[in-house]
Amino acid sequence: MTDIDKLTGLFEALGADDAPGWADSEAEEDIPQLARYRFLRMVWQDIDVWSSAAPDWVEAYRKDGPASGAVERALRLGLTPGELGEIAREVARETAFGFLLGLADPADGELAPETEAQLPGWCLAELSPGGEPTGRVLGALHEDLDEVEPQGPTGGVS
Repeated sequence: MTDIDKLTGLFEALGADDAPGWADSEAEEDIPQLARYRFLRMVWQDIDVWSSAAPDWVEAYRKDGPASGAVERALRLGLTPGELGEIAREVARETAFGFLLGLADPADGELAPETEAQLPGWCLAELSPGGEPTGRVLGALHEDLDEVEPQGPTGGVS
């Protein structure tokens, strides 16, 4: 088995729609695509739970918490848990995108350029399966967030 076959198999195990394309990109461009895909897959799992588990969190939020009044009013107005889940999922997606964009470019334009130039930044870096840094950075993750979005049902509107 070649390295590209192994990479393709790992992408397939993670559920990548275009496993060969992701694997080729990693092999040919030396981009940590497997680490990127795995991270973005985890982000989507957290986003999708707002839709797929909507009946559970709607019931919990309805009973207690800072949003209980809003959830109760929405249900009284005829929104279903599925519809609330779709709204929550989109808010979670937008929040994840904003976080990933800020990770790539923390400058938000609110500070003077000379102040911004003195501030630290951050990065998300790849580790080997043994936990050692590989020296490869997972940059611009926001650019691939929608590429990794699951295409199947998420619990959806009901």
